[in-house]
Amino acid sequence: MRCMGAYRYKPLDIGKMRTCSIHQRRSKVEIHEFAQLYQQGSGITGLLRSLPKILTGQEFRTVVEAILNARSKGKLVIWGLGAHVVKCGLSPILIDLMQRGFISALSINGASAIHDFEIAMVGSTSEDVEKALLEGDFGTSEETGQWMNEAIKQGVNAGLGVGESLGSYLRQYPDRFPFATYSLLASAYSQDIPVTVHIALGTDTIHNHPGADGSALGKGSLQDFRLLTSLVRDLHDGGVFLNCGSAVILPEVFLKTVNMVRNLGYPLENFTTVNLDFQQHYRPVQNVVKRPTSKSGQGVSLTGHHELMVPLLAASLIESGMEKALPRDIKIL
Repeated sequence: MRCMGAYRYKPLDIGKMRTCSIHQRRSKVEIHEFAQLYQQGSGITGLLRSLPKILTGQEFRTVVEAILNARSKGKLVIWGLGAHVVKCGLSPILIDLMQRGFISALSINGASAIHDFEIAMVGSTSEDVEKALLEGDFGTSEETGQWMNEAIKQGVNAGLGVGESLGSYLRQYPDRFPFATYSLLASAYSQDIPVTVHIALGTDTIHNHPGADGSALGKGSLQDFRLLTSLVRDLHDGGVFLNCGSAVILPEVFLKTVNMVRNLGYPLENFTTVNLDFQQHYRPVQNVVKRPTSKSGQGVSLTGHHELMVPLLAASLIESGMEKALPRDIKIL
């Protein structure tokens, strides 16, 4: 048997350990950064003031301040939206932010456009995929497929991108879209706010429809990519790009626009990027938050559910009292 205390190594003698005074140590958290008590009746401004100046509490303030600074400098504030944001019922809030000048452009994926289009048409969206898929009926809504593809082909043939094509179509046929007041596409078109739609062929239900035209979808989406590139160019020195709820398509598109702007010799530094989602995925963190702002500017990751975070952000911006309209003289590169 092995004897007690027969290990080759013994406990380390720490009698000569070096220490230092806590008064000389640098600490990362101090009481002046702590949360303040919320004062009854102080509203959203009081709530924002009460947040700790630590981690997400401070990062949320940073986003609010960046958007307000962009407004004061006449810089663009571009919102990228995944489909979940539309399905969460946030369109009225986003439309209000457009009207108040806190959104100068929208960048969305194909699914976001579909949900928005259906809301304008029937006041509802988001089918039961599991049930419909069993019978092969998923994504087969006749009006959605027919009218969206018709709108895109009609607009692209007239020289428009997908976003402007859909917005124009919604306003062209008011009888078909009795709920257009809830539509981001229709509202943006009416206010001359650019909307770019970024399509991955085969990913959207309207691509199932016999009326889908790959050449129109591709040509229109490519034009929107170039329009977004022009918008991203004007983020230089104070603009803001927010990616809300897109895990793959918009982060990839945004990164390419950043590269294209710099490749063409335009300066693109000192701007703010934000990824707002209930999970932080690889592409948004790298392609939105970190890589574009690695030389200068700032990138912020905010984690939280859209149905809570977007209204909170909107209320914080509205309480600032800034109502000045943003410039809308956007030209394609």
